[in-house]
Amino acid sequence: MWKRLISLSLTFGLAALGPPASAQMTCGSRETIRGTLETVYQESLVGRGLQSSTRMVEVWRASEQGNWTILVVTPEGLTCIVASGVAWSDATPKPLGVESQYRPG
Repeated sequence: MWKRLISLSLTFGLAALGPPASAQMTCGSRETIRGTLETVYQESLVGRGLQSSTRMVEVWRASEQGNWTILVVTPEGLTCIVASGVAWSDATPKPLGVESQYRPG
C-alpha cells in the first residue's frame, strides 16, 4: 500500500514539473503557416538551411516590427514553429580568422 502511494506521488509530482501545455510546438501545413506569417505578422523568409537529411530550418522575420519565427519543415510539408520572439537584430558576420572584440573574464 505504501509503495503504491509513494509511486503515485512521485509520478504525479514529476508530471507537475513538466513543461506547460502552451510550450508544445504548433505544427501544420507549410502553406498555412507561411500564409499566416506573411499576412498576419508581415514576416518574410530570410534564411534556411538543412538540419538533417529530413529537416529544413527556416528563419522568418518582419523587418519593421522586429518579430521573428523559426520553423522546422519536413519533406512532406509538415511545418512546426519551434521558436518565435521580438526585437530581432541582424548581426554582421566576421570573416574567418578574425578574432572577436569580446573577451570573457
